[in-house]
Amino acid sequence: MLCAHLKMMTLYSHTDYDFFGPKVGFDVFRFEDGLIVEHWDNLAVKSEQANPSGRTQLDGPVDSEHAASTHANKTLTEAFVQSVLVNGEFNKLDTFIDEDNYLQHNVAIADGLSGLGEAIAAMAEQGISMVYTKVHKVLGEGNFVLTISEGTFAGEPTSYYDLFRLLHGKIVEHWDVLETIAPESEWKNHNGKFGNL
Repeated sequence: MLCAHLKMMTLYSHTDYDFFGPKVGFDVFRFEDGLIVEHWDNLAVKSEQANPSGRTQLDGPVDSEHAASTHANKTLTEAFVQSVLVNGEFNKLDTFIDEDNYLQHNVAIADGLSGLGEAIAAMAEQGISMVYTKVHKVLGEGNFVLTISEGTFAGEPTSYYDLFRLLHGKIVEHWDVLETIAPESEWKNHNGKFGNL
């Protein structure tokens, strides 16, 4: 999956890596004068197993459609992430997600809102919290929207890259890559995980 966001001169990709072992990732590139001048990413170990609904981290459609809906889809997706994931307004899930057709690619979550609810309940039973605190960037083209957010997972500072596919004004498919943010003392540069986004 490659999507250009020309207004911001950026491009993002959803990638199958062999980078110190099998990984899946999202990359965001900023261009100036046709050359890459800045890069952000999230990488995670690639799962050998499908999720409970038989989907992998990388399968599903890859071609964007309905370019005219880009702005509306970005607006709806940002509202979903802010309302539901950041503010915890889970009662609004069906406002944004097509419950009957929601496909999930996270390795631990099954399709449908019921699959999402079961995964959240299972994490809560294990004392694991998934917290979103800030949306840093929303990129999109047509029916695909990528959000880049910050928060914590199991108490660790985390970067969330979530890719959504939309249809008829609802979210119908989701891919994600979570990555723990290294302590600043381990950074190789001073740009930060979300710098200049």
